[in-house]
Amino acid sequence: MKQLWCAVSLMAGSLMYSSVAPAESTTSGALLQQMEQASQSLSYELAYINVSRLGIESLRYRHAVLDNKVYAQLLQMDGPRREIIQRGSEVSYFEPGLEPFTLTSDHIVDSLPPLVYANFRQLADDYDFVPVGRTRVADQICEVIRIVARDGTRYSYIVWLDNDTKLPLRIDLLDRDGETLEQYRVVSFAVDEGVNAMMRGLEKATLPTSLSIPPVENVTLNWKAGWLPDGMKEVTQSRRQIPSLNKPVESRLYSDGLFSFSINVSAADKNSTPQLLRNGRRTVQTVVHNNTEITVVGEVPPSTAKRIADAITLGTTP
Repeated sequence: MKQLWCAVSLMAGSLMYSSVAPAESTTSGALLQQMEQASQSLSYELAYINVSRLGIESLRYRHAVLDNKVYAQLLQMDGPRREIIQRGSEVSYFEPGLEPFTLTSDHIVDSLPPLVYANFRQLADDYDFVPVGRTRVADQICEVIRIVARDGTRYSYIVWLDNDTKLPLRIDLLDRDGETLEQYRVVSFAVDEGVNAMMRGLEKATLPTSLSIPPVENVTLNWKAGWLPDGMKEVTQSRRQIPSLNKPVESRLYSDGLFSFSINVSAADKNSTPQLLRNGRRTVQTVVHNNTEITVVGEVPPSTAKRIADAITLGTTP
């Protein structure tokens, strides 16, 4: 039944893609903005699974806003206890065999799919939000929306939004052939004040010491990207020494607000060979040009990574 539904959804999405009316896309975009707002403002608990090529994870996520400060907890439900706690901009990690530590962030990166934190007003310039219909997930009626890049160079998403709370109850990441790479699926959830009471204990909890992250050095890189998918913007650039490689590597990080990747450039050596590795959403594509090793790493299809790598212009400052 699940395969049949996915097939019908994909067919419906592909049929509607070319003829979707602007008003429908605008309505779907508004629903996605409501999902973003609900995920960050409501008090709720989600029990869900993440399914990928690496296996199945069972997790519980709690979120509350107390006195205008965000509190959250992510707990791995099976195997060794792994827990991540957020208090405001402090995110603390607790794992067996590792010293607990705290980083600065506005959300737990490992919790909900990154789609939940996207800026959909910005994405509307390069993505279509296609309404697919309605169905049930976790015994709730959900609006189903497909998110697809107009230039066809990226993966796509299908999102199931709870009709009442607008929380995401299922999110599928699809490759360009329509195969599921990753799936987030809520099994049960609660939205009520009881979550606030459970999270109150974090207000005075003693968290590990924050790690200091060295500032990024301003560098000038003598190469540039000749082609990028529509909407991709440079976020950071750096030059660092990699001890295991015994040579400096220059990097640029790019993002469109939904997917990201880095371009890494270094001098080629005897071990430098063209190669392609792919694990779920992540691709590693290496090419060698003019005694230079160029590696694209990130959340893009292999064909897109290869096109990016082949278009690098060496000896040029943007």
